[in-house]
Amino acid sequence: MRVALVAVVAALSLSACSADPGPPPVQAKAESTAPIIAPGRPGEPARTISPDEAATAVPAPTANAADVKYVQDMITHHRQAVDMAVLAPSRADSAALKGLASRIKDAQGPEIQYMTTWLQQQGMKVPDHHASHTGMPGMATPEQMRALKAASGKDFDRLFLTLMTAHHQGAITMSEQVLVGGSHIKIEELANDVAATQSAEIRRMREMQAGL
Repeated sequence: MRVALVAVVAALSLSACSADPGPPPVQAKAESTAPIIAPGRPGEPARTISPDEAATAVPAPTANAADVKYVQDMITHHRQAVDMAVLAPSRADSAALKGLASRIKDAQGPEIQYMTTWLQQQGMKVPDHHASHTGMPGMATPEQMRALKAASGKDFDRLFLTLMTAHHQGAITMSEQVLVGGSHIKIEELANDVAATQSAEIRRMREMQAGL
């Protein structure tokens, strides 16, 4: 995760009266041993880390395996969300749900393109449209997708909200994992955005469910 680094540097005082100033203060050494305060996640306290820890805590412009897996899996994850969202205009009863589905499609479509481009820049494989999603958090099963396609009216609304809420929760889980294990600054930014956006949409969907 990106951490804001606040170095606490001890002030060094010099004697104005000494004829022989002696060796200059070793400023670099004071900075290298200064404690660094790393803010915690929302609801968590800040903690003090060493300079060595800080050097590895800052996201880098280089990717690791966790970044690549997250992006490959999230492309597959987003594709299913879009597949679900495009059903709403012709099947949903609620105008609010149709609006939500439209926002999901409009947000996740460009994110798929962004992630596809990122993988290509890294020289990594882009998953095809039939990629396996076994064990991926929140994904609807083929049977659930068939049931959603067959539903209409309030039945569609109820099933859509149930499946999409679980789907969003899965995306948040995946994002939390890459924030711990990933290294690329662009993927950290993407994961934070996915988690924030989908958390807000979960709250909205739960309000809709309560009204059904």
